[in-house]
Amino acid sequence: MLDTEPMTRPLGAQISHALAARGVEVIFGIPGVHNQEMYRGIEEAGLRHVLARHEQGAGFMADGYARATGRPGVAYVITGPGLCNILTPLGQSWSDSVAVLAISSCLPEGGRHDHRLHEMRDQRAAAAAVTEWSEEARDAEHAYALVDRALLGFEGRRRRPVHIQVPIPALEAAAKPAAPRSAGPRRAAPPDPGAVARAARLLAEARRPMLLLGGGAAGAATEARALAARLGAASFASYAGRGVIDSGAPLHYGCALARPDSAAEIGRADAVLVVGCALSETDLWRADPGFAADAKVIRFDIDPAILAADHRADLRIAGDAAEGLGALRAALGEAEPATLWQPDEVAAARDRWRAAIAAERPGLVPVIEALRAALPADATVFSDMTQLAYAALELWPARAPGLWHHPSGFGTLGYALPAAIGAKVGCPGRPVVALAGDYGLQYTIQELGTAVELGLPLPIIVWDNGKLGEIEDSMTAAQIAPNAVIQRNPDFCALARAWGAAAERPQNLEELRDTVALAFATRGPTLIHLTPAAVR
Repeated sequence: MLDTEPMTRPLGAQISHALAARGVEVIFGIPGVHNQEMYRGIEEAGLRHVLARHEQGAGFMADGYARATGRPGVAYVITGPGLCNILTPLGQSWSDSVAVLAISSCLPEGGRHDHRLHEMRDQRAAAAAVTEWSEEARDAEHAYALVDRALLGFEGRRRRPVHIQVPIPALEAAAKPAAPRSAGPRRAAPPDPGAVARAARLLAEARRPMLLLGGGAAGAATEARALAARLGAASFASYAGRGVIDSGAPLHYGCALARPDSAAEIGRADAVLVVGCALSETDLWRADPGFAADAKVIRFDIDPAILAADHRADLRIAGDAAEGLGALRAALGEAEPATLWQPDEVAAARDRWRAAIAAERPGLVPVIEALRAALPADATVFSDMTQLAYAALELWPARAPGLWHHPSGFGTLGYALPAAIGAKVGCPGRPVVALAGDYGLQYTIQELGTAVELGLPLPIIVWDNGKLGEIEDSMTAAQIAPNAVIQRNPDFCALARAWGAAAERPQNLEELRDTVALAFATRGPTLIHLTPAAVR
């Protein structure tokens, strides 16, 4: 007689099996004595585990994996310090709307103060500060329910990281497997047809319509481009929305929302459609977007909180960007655009901003152009908080969304290298590049060991000006004598070789192009060390 009883395993192992059954393929993390039961079932479940060198690296890897693949990134961490170490990446994922699931162990009665190993007064609440939600599983069924809540919650709404913690005794206790997930992916409610029709009328009546596109429109490039063409609309993109409109489009201003005089260009529009963009401080770096007093403003977003906070908008529509923009385009019907926008005026603004960037950041424009020429058209760049990236975010042409990822909102240092590793793990056939500054790289440089271990062909471009250049400039502008902005750097090439990575130090821009091409063909990562003197 066949045994039909489900196999009983420790809950830690069952969680891995439940994740695998729900489509998860990769776990990023570090095992420890408190979460070792979560590692019991990884191989048996068919999951791949990527060993980070620090939980911060594991969190950024999960973030990069999620951005590159469109699937959730999952990380396993231990109680206390492990959870604390991943809070910075979770904060970045929260800020940039990335689907990351962090699962940690926790102490039973975690708030009790009795000096236990890895003790925190309230670990769950600490994680709640940088996640959509943070919950403790009471038992096996509750743990499975939380996993489903997390994975289903990433669909049909703004993606935000979540945290589940499981008490160590529960991880060790025998549990039956999770039941198959009964519900399919959630879909956002369709946009209100009446609101779409009204938006179409407002835009059809406009003579200078404009689109402001954020990261929430990244999955709607086809629809956004069709709508812009039908209207003859000018457009801006946030850093997260770069590539939604082809950078070569004649009426596209590019990723220039943060330029102070972009407000004057926005102020020329008589109707503005804002799609998937919060118009936050890190989008604009000013309080006022610049809408004309009589301009009609339409907000379209999947996040009701964004819509509710905007009291200036004449019309607010909730829903998925691709579905909504497609419906809006259909409602407009077929007609020639009656736009007053002229390509030469948009080009003049872009030329003016390019000159301003070249003046603000001397010597960086040629480096950016050389890097752009060296990279394949479909290369995905993960950048860190560094001056070379700040300039490139505005100047680098974007032909499609999802080809450049930057820690814009939370603004973490150390993001580029581990996030690029996660992306390369998820998309091994795609060219991926990390771009970091000399100081930021040192936050997570130990993850070179992971890239070497995995044999990832990954160019790691390090812009080394020997200082915290952006902070020095900011102090000088504020009439503060620059202090604590010069540091002693290691020999980055020697350090990379110590891990077993390749390392190159190009002496001019022509060598830089050749070095990048070689890095893509090398098994394992290549650190490419650039200094202002070498590429002048």
